[in-house]
Amino acid sequence: MPLTAVPRRHLSIAPLAAGGPVALLALLLAACGAPGGESAVAAIAPAAGPPAPAIQRLDPPAGPGAMAPNLHAGAGGVYLSWIEPVDGGHRLRVSRLEGRTWSEPADVARGTTFFANWADVPGVVEAEDGALYAHWLEKLGPGTYAYGVQLARSADGGRTWEGLGLLHDDASETEHGFVSWQPLDDGVQAAWLDGRATADGGAMQLRATTVSAGGPQPSTVVAPSVCDCCPTAMARTAGGPIVAFRGRTEGEIRDVAVARAAGGAWSAPLEVHDDGWRIAGCPVNGPSIDADGERVAIAWFTAAGARARVQAAFSDDGGATFGPPILLDADKPLGRVGLVLDGDAAWVLWLATRDGRGELRLQRIQGDHPTTPPILITP
Repeated sequence: MPLTAVPRRHLSIAPLAAGGPVALLALLLAACGAPGGESAVAAIAPAAGPPAPAIQRLDPPAGPGAMAPNLHAGAGGVYLSWIEPVDGGHRLRVSRLEGRTWSEPADVARGTTFFANWADVPGVVEAEDGALYAHWLEKLGPGTYAYGVQLARSADGGRTWEGLGLLHDDASETEHGFVSWQPLDDGVQAAWLDGRATADGGAMQLRATTVSAGGPQPSTVVAPSVCDCCPTAMARTAGGPIVAFRGRTEGEIRDVAVARAAGGAWSAPLEVHDDGWRIAGCPVNGPSIDADGERVAIAWFTAAGARARVQAAFSDDGGATFGPPILLDADKPLGRVGLVLDGDAAWVLWLATRDGRGELRLQRIQGDHPTTPPILITP
């Protein structure tokens, strides 16, 4: 079954190195949209079940030491951003997929104060008007996690960039990051983990704002207490943006939740499922979400009850409620999920383990169950 290419996607599998398996996900977002659903490469098929999507390795033009890849699919194409070491510091680069070839990469920013790491990665997003927005992390002070989110905008397809300053409306020497984006009619919606309250012993917050050519607007608290370093994810329903994140209670329950934006305000957070995962630390394992109209799909990792598993669920009312979780993997997976809708079905990508080794798997779900066996993407 061909995988439908839906514009304006933003997916990341953070632990994968640029130039490696991350390139495989690019094809799921782009190449499967070839005429008639055909591809120039052979499909990787499971031992049983329907044919798998065509997979092709597309190594980006990343230099030695490149890291922190991030993919975004917009109306202008599929964009890949990454960090490279250069001149005693780092630079953020971006390239666009043109057919089966990556364009010559352009520099978004460079400097010696980047906060470069495997988990909290930069990104590029395309707005509805074609403008590109990029973010990256820079240190705000000497503390290990004293860093902020810098912004830039391009009006010429990524060839040149103009800085917009900090995403957040404070410069406290605390953690700010794990940004997710959603294109809007005029600019983009952003959500991120914001540590300003932790300076006084408070909790990590989830905040959101909109960004346009004039820069970011003042931020709004979406959730007052969230997991400190789990990536966020965002999609757009018929009613507006929906953001997924890992919450945190006073009792250290860290289950996945969503909040919805409508009428200029954010709803109260809603737990997708009562997993009851109690963990006194951050697992660095966020959800992935996608939406089309009122149809929403979400995938996440949990280890509640000392049982690691990858799960997914659907919503038919814009994320106001979710159905029961669909189990994809309970054999000691690592998680770090990605997800994309395919009509009323969805494809879920995750890091699994077998015989003590990691591997990347893909599986299609529909209704209340998987409809394909797990497809091995990388050994």
